[in-house]
Amino acid sequence: MKKPVKPLGLYIHIPFCKSKCIYCDFYSLPRAEDRMDRYVSALCRQLAEIAQRTTAHTVDSVYLGGGTPSYLGEKRLRRILKTVKKHYHLSRDAEITLEANPDSAGDWRALRSLRRAGMNRLSLGVQSADDGLLRTLGRPHTFAQAEEAAAAARRARIRNLSLDLIYGLPGQDLAGWKDTLERAAALEPEHLSCYGLKVEEGTPLWDMQEKMDLPDDDAQADMYLWTVERLRALGYEQYEISNFARLGRASRHNMKYWTLCEYAGFGPGAHSDLGDVRYAYLRSLDTYCAGVEAGVSVLESSEHIPSRERDIEYVMLGLRLTQGISRQEFENRYRLPFAPIQSVLERFRATGHAALAGERWRLTPEGFLVSNQIIGQALEALAGEKLRREEANARHDYRVR
Repeated sequence: MKKPVKPLGLYIHIPFCKSKCIYCDFYSLPRAEDRMDRYVSALCRQLAEIAQRTTAHTVDSVYLGGGTPSYLGEKRLRRILKTVKKHYHLSRDAEITLEANPDSAGDWRALRSLRRAGMNRLSLGVQSADDGLLRTLGRPHTFAQAEEAAAAARRARIRNLSLDLIYGLPGQDLAGWKDTLERAAALEPEHLSCYGLKVEEGTPLWDMQEKMDLPDDDAQADMYLWTVERLRALGYEQYEISNFARLGRASRHNMKYWTLCEYAGFGPGAHSDLGDVRYAYLRSLDTYCAGVEAGVSVLESSEHIPSRERDIEYVMLGLRLTQGISRQEFENRYRLPFAPIQSVLERFRATGHAALAGERWRLTPEGFLVSNQIIGQALEALAGEKLRREEANARHDYRVR
């Protein structure tokens, strides 16, 4: 039998939470413990079925996200991990991440059991060191519980710990954010994700925003630029707009999304990009379970996108990364000229928002603050070039290359 060689990531959505945070727009259900067992059975069934399509792949990353996966409980999580091991070709050094809230990750024995089942990376949703802000956000934990969970992870011999933090919270100033970051860094994680608060439509925060003392864009920018410098001084390398890691500890799974690698998602609302097909499942737990049980489709959308037609994604996602994008890589992959994109980046290099290292273009920290503007202009220039080529082809003018 031919050995599978193509790398693949698995994303497993766990849509259960103890409570719903006011800023969260992910598909998750609070107070639905009575539906956990049925969901895990349906999930494991689908994992086994989809595995038949991945015989040419080696799974090198598994990510259990949510929701709050740790809220599912150790026994159910071990069942999921056992199913993955049984049905997929898992690489020996696969990165297997579990997202957790500190209040449901303080039992070091449970974490040890999960480590023995394969989990080797823990991502804690800390968000803030200010208990008052945590209560405002609807978070079900305190910072003391975050410290306890980090200690439990180390006692369980988990050597890859990631912490999620949010800046730009209601009433937060630069001093308050500095305190959170310093206290989180003192826990010595291998990885830190630092996100600016976004007010998403459809969330409670959206309806409450006028009553909230939210920091303005300039205040958030100050917090962000200080974060980049402080984490660099502490030995964390920035590799994406919001992500920082010790050497060799960048999130392997998330890099798949940003570098257009294949991944398969499972669970309601989960997305996949497999075999040049991008598809997503319906955002309904009951519909998902019933569909999997009955053997009928639970797809919400499906689109075939050949690799040669992903030039827009390459630019849009690549400029989120500090490694940036490559002229040679772009032109070899997509048979399109890089010059229109480069002209945009040249303009932003003159203002200190973009930089050229070798033949790779990247955004600076200041550039990341206005990345939507830069990426938008680059894509507009690319669209103009493609339109020019289409018009030339319609005229049979083959001088345009």
